[in-house]
Amino acid sequence: MVNGLIGKKVGMTQLLQDDGTVVPVTVIQAGPCVVVQKKTAQKDGYDAVQLGFVEFIKPKNVNRPMTGHFKKTGNGAAPVRILRETSVAGDESPNTGDKVLVDIFNGAEYVDIIGTSKGRGFAGLIKRHHFRGGRASHGSMFHRAPGSIGASAYPSRVIKGMRMAGHMGHERVTVRNLRVARIDQDNNLLFVHGAVPGPAGGYVVIEKTGR
Repeated sequence: MVNGLIGKKVGMTQLLQDDGTVVPVTVIQAGPCVVVQKKTAQKDGYDAVQLGFVEFIKPKNVNRPMTGHFKKTGNGAAPVRILRETSVAGDESPNTGDKVLVDIFNGAEYVDIIGTSKGRGFAGLIKRHHFRGGRASHGSMFHRAPGSIGASAYPSRVIKGMRMAGHMGHERVTVRNLRVARIDQDNNLLFVHGAVPGPAGGYVVIEKTGR
């Protein structure tokens, strides 16, 4: 059985539960996905499948190596834009060309979601690393400055890993143990309790949590 699925973040909304409470949820278009490649422990050293998120892509935007890769599925699978690997569990492993839908999840389990956070461009220390900053009084000349970044005599250089201003965001982020609030199998929608990294329209990987 496949443990994960590729999805596209639609946005956030609210769900009204039976007890009258309102919970914030993220709506994800979870699939449909197609199995493009199957990996086995005998040949590749581990059991997994390569999934492709089914959506339209112009054939001219697919290069020749990837065109040959899709032809290896054996059933003339249409090219896809997004490919991701996910593990499989149990003896029932899908074959190439099989579809994987949102029904692999149920409404009473938890999932891990992997996405790419929003890019914030060049950010300073206070925004990027939550530094406190200096005094705001007149004449301090130390409002949002980094302060000391190393010693002078030894080692006479800036230590690697020092927190500084720089590119913020646009990183791989994994959010664990999000509860599945609702599943809409007709429209391939997954409602997850909580926030998911990335902007609306961003691609994410939804996996069954192992914790």
